[in-house]
Amino acid sequence: MKQAENNKGAVIDRRPVIVVPMGDPAGVGPEIVLKAARSTEVAERCRYLVIGDLRVLERALTFPDMPEVMLHPVADPEEGDYRTGILNVLHLENIDPAEYALGTVNAACGRAAYEYIEMAVRLAMEGQADAVSTTPINKESLHAANVPYIGHTEIFAALTNTPDPLTIFEVRNILVFFLTRHMSLRNACDAITKERLEDYVKRSMEVMQQLGIGRIKMAVAGLNPHCGEHGLFGDEEMREIIPAIRELQRDGYPVEGPVGADSVFFQALEGRYNSVMSLYHDQGHIATKTVDFYRTISITGGMPILRTSVDHGTAFDIAGKGTATSISLEEAILVAAKYAPNFRGTSLRIPPKSRIIETRTIRSE
Repeated sequence: MKQAENNKGAVIDRRPVIVVPMGDPAGVGPEIVLKAARSTEVAERCRYLVIGDLRVLERALTFPDMPEVMLHPVADPEEGDYRTGILNVLHLENIDPAEYALGTVNAACGRAAYEYIEMAVRLAMEGQADAVSTTPINKESLHAANVPYIGHTEIFAALTNTPDPLTIFEVRNILVFFLTRHMSLRNACDAITKERLEDYVKRSMEVMQQLGIGRIKMAVAGLNPHCGEHGLFGDEEMREIIPAIRELQRDGYPVEGPVGADSVFFQALEGRYNSVMSLYHDQGHIATKTVDFYRTISITGGMPILRTSVDHGTAFDIAGKGTATSISLEEAILVAAKYAPNFRGTSLRIPPKSRIIETRTIRSE
């Protein structure tokens, strides 16, 4: 534990405060936040605080094979007892377990899940928490509750007044950024333009600076097989992607590519790059989750606060069975704890001045 003594001899706890909204009460969120409280590594690396409803968590403790966890209600993060096996809970008392069935879409659950996020963001914005790590919510339940946002990213964007925050995945030693996200593959291809790619690479590198990453080397994935083979399999590389990369390199941004999508993620894992720009949703999702499904962690970049997240859903089919694993949540908390000490809450807008990398298209055979 990172602790120090002040001038009066009192112990000052240097571990960052990571606040976790409990997620949809009808899903596996309550189970995984309880299980994460048993992690010695989580307790050593941070002060772990959950925003939720004590009644929901008390019921979750009765599910099969749940660990022994002490629930500790607090009104403020400073009141927490941050030892292994103790779950500190800021109790909102906003949903009665008798109001809903596990594993079902429910408006009350959607409203409660939103309120947990709202409180977590407030604590982070006010400086009472160093980061937020989110658990699963259900889009249909949000909609049923008339919450005007489709998911976490949109909620955080609104609550932090952040236009177009970036989605990033971290797995092992690499960060994967997404040029396009929730749109059809046909529309994603149309959205891959020189201007958009330049903007996203610049903003992605600002986010890496925001996270405190010093050395940056990014590869842009190719779109077409073998990066188009000079137009034989599509001209997007020649028309949009290569001109964008050349312009970025002229401005001093450490970026290479396009690199064949079937090899770029492997090369990054081998250490050639520490970040990859994925051009569409499944390109990066498949690559990262195949490497390690449970330890692929989502980070939302470009906001005044740090947010990490599990990258799985509410798992309504297993809610209440006690079988849900907390590995992803624990990893999300640890990633937040890793970046929190160096996180800077504003985008720097400073081009990273480094050597110009020779433009080249890298294909796989």
